[in-house]
Amino acid sequence: MAKVSVIIPAYNGDRFIQKTIDSVLAQTFTDYEIIVIDDGSQDNTSQVLESYGKNIQYIYQHNQGVAAARNRGIDLAKGELIAFLDQDDLFLPHKLAAQVACLEAHPEAGMVHSGWQRINDCGEMLGTVEPWHKAPRLDLSAWLWWKPVLLSAMMFRKYWLEKVEGLDPQFRQVCDLDLAWRLTLMGCETVWLPQITVCYREHDRNDSLNTQVQAQESQAILDKFFSLQQISPNLRRLETECRYYTLVWSAWRLYHTGYLTEMAEYLEKSLVYTHKYRTETVMNWIECFNNYASECGSEIDVYSLCNSPQWKQLIGKSVF
Repeated sequence: MAKVSVIIPAYNGDRFIQKTIDSVLAQTFTDYEIIVIDDGSQDNTSQVLESYGKNIQYIYQHNQGVAAARNRGIDLAKGELIAFLDQDDLFLPHKLAAQVACLEAHPEAGMVHSGWQRINDCGEMLGTVEPWHKAPRLDLSAWLWWKPVLLSAMMFRKYWLEKVEGLDPQFRQVCDLDLAWRLTLMGCETVWLPQITVCYREHDRNDSLNTQVQAQESQAILDKFFSLQQISPNLRRLETECRYYTLVWSAWRLYHTGYLTEMAEYLEKSLVYTHKYRTETVMNWIECFNNYASECGSEIDVYSLCNSPQWKQLIGKSVF
């Protein structure tokens, strides 16, 4: 029986999935199994995977979404530890060994998190992400505030995933964050492994580019979380500010992907959650946009943004 089950959900992934699986086969840690859940692919994913034979367990299902695919993998997993890997990401060679050792050294922890490299479609490095600097302790308030989630950079004890009943299939974009919140709320502790263990690939077919769904679900997950009865008063005090910055972040993501009308709608929604003066609020939006762009290794054209019809219409509304 394998120590670690690596679960790879796939949907039309023939472009990168071979390199993804090869990165698992290149691990220094060898006590693992690979489970690929093909969530109704219509490309050549199955043909690409044929060459791996018994090196992988391949399961095809009708399209149900990434959360359902991961849950199917959890059900089939024989390992006591679970490592998720998206079809276009890569494990660095030490990933499994380092995270297994970390969990063995921290028996109180149910999950371990680490950092990642951002790479482009050709595998060239774009930058690194080390979330432990902003959130040195991953308690529930840090998860809620910073949202530093990337499933490919994490490892879980299967016991906890079963206890929380896996991922919520209603979410297409934020099921990973919802999982981290529910686990932590249930008492599952997270420990940082302050190393880069994964390459996160950014390309023109990233599911995260569906920012309209992402923005909608970012509000739905907050509605779900803050409707829970067991939320402490301290966490409830974070709700207003958390909702404000989540709306501004969603507006940035919409701007970044060219949805300026929707961007303006989300900025307008954020006004419900702030009591700042007009000028201060607008400057805060621009400051946030600049910060989010910098984290992605880019920058915004403030002049073009402020002179766009959508921005001008927003600023001119009576809501200010």
